[in-house]
Amino acid sequence: MALVIEPISNVAFSVFGLDVRWYALAYIAAFVLGYFLFKKLLSRKDATFSLSKKELDDLLTAVIIGVIIGGRLGYVLFYDPIYFLLNPLEIFALWHGGMSFHGGLLGVICAVFYFAHRNQKSAWSILDLMSVVAPIGLFFGRIANFINREVMGRPSDAPWAIVFNGDTPIPRHPSPLYEAATEGLMLFIIMYCLYRYTGLRTRPGALGGIMGMLYASFRILCEQFRAPDAHIGFLFGEWLTMGTLLSIVMFFAGMGIFMFAIRKK
Repeated sequence: MALVIEPISNVAFSVFGLDVRWYALAYIAAFVLGYFLFKKLLSRKDATFSLSKKELDDLLTAVIIGVIIGGRLGYVLFYDPIYFLLNPLEIFALWHGGMSFHGGLLGVICAVFYFAHRNQKSAWSILDLMSVVAPIGLFFGRIANFINREVMGRPSDAPWAIVFNGDTPIPRHPSPLYEAATEGLMLFIIMYCLYRYTGLRTRPGALGGIMGMLYASFRILCEQFRAPDAHIGFLFGEWLTMGTLLSIVMFFAGMGIFMFAIRKK
């Protein structure tokens, strides 16, 4: 028997008539908590690089811009290019939703390499440390997806399947919660332990490559329970979705980065 729950408004609260949405709070929580954890790890004696207060603030600004621009352009190009080609102004309507993790990741990588070049730092070392804190954002983002009833799962007869009261009566996998648990919580624990208790942090790019492979693996697994985007559907059979395809590419890219990091002297 499915679990019937009451829908939660996608507006968390309003201030002077301005609606503050859960998705916005998820981004804020991710950036704030990620910033402080990044700063704490950077202050440890075993950190492989250092940043001044100004450099840290500049890096945060670059990452925020990279996430927003990359995430939005990734969604536009990967998931619905025809629609946005016909409605170009909708590209800027972020409040309508539509962000791609893979696009956001590319945006962050570009932002970090630009920052590293400007400040003569190791981009791969920065990305390694960021790979430890990135799952925090993934966790909060997926929780917001669940609240907003976005990217829900395929129909299921599992006892934990979800029906939102007033929505479709078909029970579905709570796939955003699966992703929050794997891509968020589990991935954070693994990456934190690898950073703290192994010597991989001394191999620039190794942790970033592992994070890419692990995220891709978790995402491919969760995609088997997640309903494909309605306007795209399955690309092949009943298993290959756009998210799966992008994650396969990401897995092999992460593998290549990891192997290069381990082999280079």
